[in-house]
Amino acid sequence: MAAACCSLLRSSSLFSSVNSNPSFHININNQIQSLPPPISKRKLNNSTRLAPSSATTEKMEGKEAAAEASGQEQIHQMKLLFVEMGVGYDQHGQDITVAAMRACKGAISSNSIPAFRRGSIPGVSYENMKLQIKLGVPRSTQQLLDVERVKSVFPYGQIVSFEVMDGGMICSSGVCLEAMGDKNDDCYVVNAAVYVGY
Repeated sequence: MAAACCSLLRSSSLFSSVNSNPSFHININNQIQSLPPPISKRKLNNSTRLAPSSATTEKMEGKEAAAEASGQEQIHQMKLLFVEMGVGYDQHGQDITVAAMRACKGAISSNSIPAFRRGSIPGVSYENMKLQIKLGVPRSTQQLLDVERVKSVFPYGQIVSFEVMDGGMICSSGVCLEAMGDKNDDCYVVNAAVYVGY
């Protein structure tokens, strides 16, 4: 009886302690478990990202949707056959145009398009080919891009649109070679998508 009373007293004091401290709770086995502090009291680490406000999110989604709709509208203005994609680099010299030209060459160099010359599409020849070019270029280098030099990569086909958007990257090549025209060790990377149709 005395043992039961002591057990009851310990149990009541336990509940009293737990109820007065919301950072603890008792699980189904009557064991005390510590609860994490509320988010407002936790220290946010570097990996934590706060969600943007709904207004900001809606604004961003609106811009993305408008840009996507514009791009889709342009594509639908021609009969799209296929899409070629490539990546170009300029490891030495920091010339974004060179990287863009290599990206476009990479996109078209592994493809053959006999349909435009063999009459596979009635009434359509290579003279009817249309191209839409999209480049992902690091924003800080976009004003240095020579669009006409990039266009010269394409041997035939009418370029009906040429779009430059934020993309690609600037990374370190690991070495700066002044003999190769390097001003620093930056390596420029450009992504290209070439839409082909008629």
